[in-house]
Amino acid sequence: MKMLLIVCMIIIAGAMFGFIYRLIKGPSTPDRVIALDAIGVALIALVGMLSVFVNTSFYVDIVLLLAILSFIGTLSFAKFLEKGKVIDRGDE
Repeated sequence: MKMLLIVCMIIIAGAMFGFIYRLIKGPSTPDRVIALDAIGVALIALVGMLSVFVNTSFYVDIVLLLAILSFIGTLSFAKFLEKGKVIDRGDE
């Protein structure tokens, strides 16, 4: 069981390197946003597997915090790409 978790964590870490490459070299801004979101999901999976590997529930709070931050970041980038600004004050 522990060996399987280690192999899965190595595979996810390798995928994260691919996401980082896409984040840096991405041909367009939406590709970079998707790569950033994928990095967030992979990081959540990695911390979740670490929690199972260490056999503790301490990291569950960290997983929830990462999920919330990743979601808010994705929404902010999507709104910025759509309208050109993140906070709409209703002045127009």
